Amino acid sequence: MSAGYILACTAVMAGVTYLTRMLPLVLCRGRIRSRFVRSFLHYVPYAVLSAMTLPAVLYSTGSMLSAAAGLVCALAMAYFGRSLLSVALSSAGVVFLVELLQKLL
Repeated sequence: MSAGYILACTAVMAGVTYLTRMLPLVLCRGRIRSRFVRSFLHYVPYAVLSAMTLPAVLYSTGSMLSAAAGLVCALAMAYFGRSLLSVALSSAGVVFLVELLQKLL
């Protein structure tokens, strides 16, 4: 992955997150009373960020198998409330081990 691609993805994610938070403040004068609209505006940034991040995660390693193993490890660690550093290190370790096993076999 090139540095330009990473910077472009980061800029788009920041823009989408900023726009979905800023536009309701600019367009609506009063408080938004609709429960659906408030819920929609709350979850859109998370959905967009995950939709942009997931393909990058799956195609960032040498094989789809090692990427999927690292993703499953990261999701499991995050589910059990581990810290960001331990999630990142453990998923990177799993990816390393799976890549190593694939080269040996």
